[in-house]
Amino acid sequence: MAIDYESLVSDLVARTERAVKEVAHLAVDTQIHFKVNDIVDAVERGLPADYPAPTAEGSSRRDVIAEMARDILSGEMYEDA
Repeated sequence: MAIDYESLVSDLVARTERAVKEVAHLAVDTQIHFKVNDIVDAVERGLPADYPAPTAEGSSRRDVIAEMARDILSGEMYEDA
């Protein structure tokens, strides 16, 4: 069965956006600083066991999620929208 990469990327972006919001709210509420890896961990915990592992130029799924998180946090993801 072929993987629909466009849908996969859209789903990962949505999951990463939710994780960014959740982690950011926790950081504000607790005054504890967070790292991008905390966001990646939150996304990974929410993925089903059989979730495909997209890669980009040799990067792992965690690397892809981390890059998405950085782009969301910086606003770069939304610059062309």
